[in-house]
Amino acid sequence: MLQLVYISSARGTDPAAALRDILLASQRNNARDGITGLLYSDGLRFLQAIEGPADCVEAAFERIKADPRHWAIVVLSRREIEAREFGDWEMAHRSTGADANSFVRRVQLLTQHASPNVRATFESFVELRRVA
Repeated sequence: MLQLVYISSARGTDPAAALRDILLASQRNNARDGITGLLYSDGLRFLQAIEGPADCVEAAFERIKADPRHWAIVVLSRREIEAREFGDWEMAHRSTGADANSFVRRVQLLTQHASPNVRATFESFVELRRVA
């Protein structure tokens, strides 16, 4: 099984609508392809871990790279895993005005079974975005 973690910047004039559309398409495609993971978005950036059958993860990542709502895509890690680290696919999104500390705790719960490096990537990114 393959796990891929990437970061990208959001492009577009209506980030909330783009995020909603991405979430709906991802839920449909990921359920079909047996992909799980975690997508974090703050409206400006995406940080995502996707895991599942290697060919499906690669195909999903090709769709992401071709999506004009993403730019400046950088792969942070690509590794083989024995078992899923995220279980069901979930979207972590912090709305403007939402409690930052509660959101950080939510991301910590969602990443509790991830490898230490992946968990640290999500937690540090969320913390940086919280203070930005």
